[in-house]
Amino acid sequence: MHYVYILKCSDDTLYTGYTNDLEKRIKTHNAKKGAKYTRGRTPVELLYFEEFEDKSSALKREIAIKKLSREKKLKLCTI
Repeated sequence: MHYVYILKCSDDTLYTGYTNDLEKRIKTHNAKKGAKYTRGRTPVELLYFEEFEDKSSALKREIAIKKLSREKKLKLCTI
């Protein structure tokens, strides 16, 4: 499976990413070994994720989510 996810960082910002191992990726972010953006913003909390059968679909969705406003991302997380 492939995943697109939204994290809430310790400074209350949001981070959207892609992975094929969601649990491992969250641990990596919290170990300050993930994306440069999250390294100084730990701990992070998983707010939302979507599953995809193929990488291409997941990456397209990641791009679409990244284009959303903060408000729309938060609304997506509450669905």
